[in-house]
Formats: sequence, structure tokens, C-alpha cells
Amino acid sequence: MFKLLVIGVIIIGKDPFALFGMQAPGIWEWGQGNKIYACMMVFFLSNMIENQLMSTGAFEITLNDVPVWSKLESGHLPSMQQLVQILDNEMKMNVHMNTRPHHS
Repeated sequence: MFKLLVIGVIIIGKDPFALFGMQAPGIWEWGQGNKIYACMMVFFLSNMIENQLMSTGAFEITLNDVPVWSKLESGHLPSMQQLVQILDNEMKMNVHMNTRPHHS
């Protein structure tokens, strides 16, 4: 949203710095003289920042709201065999916990 707002302000040409009683920086003046380049720069730089913020490499598996695998903790993705083993163990443990008699 911020990206689109900045691009819109560049296209309209309204000086946002005047609203705060500040003098417009040189980059603003350059952007007003080169609107197409300024909009492209804002678009590509903001996309680069968005991609960097979103690419944490996180991969987590939960079963019944209980985390059973985290790539961030283990440092790697589980193999198919590991994944089947983890889920099988978790399912067996859940069945075992549900069949135990409860004492009051």
C-alpha cells in the first residue's frame, strides 16, 4: 500500500514535505523532473524490500496445533521418510494419550 501511495504522490506532483513544513529533499526534486524513472525506482526497490522481508525460509509442520517440525530449528527440510516417521509417531502418541484411562 505504501508503495502505491508514494507512486501516486509522485505522479500527482503534490509536495508531501510542505504539509510538514519541511523543505523537499533533492531526490524529490529529481523525481518530479523524472516521474517515470522515479516511479519505476520506487516500484522495483519496494518489491526488492518486500521479497527480502518475506523470504525467511520458514517451513513448519503442525499437527493438532502442536509443532512437530521446524526448518528454522533443524536447519533443513525433512525428507519424505522423516516426515512420515514424525507424523506416524505423533499420531501414535495422540492415540495412546486418548486411550489412557483418566483418574479423578
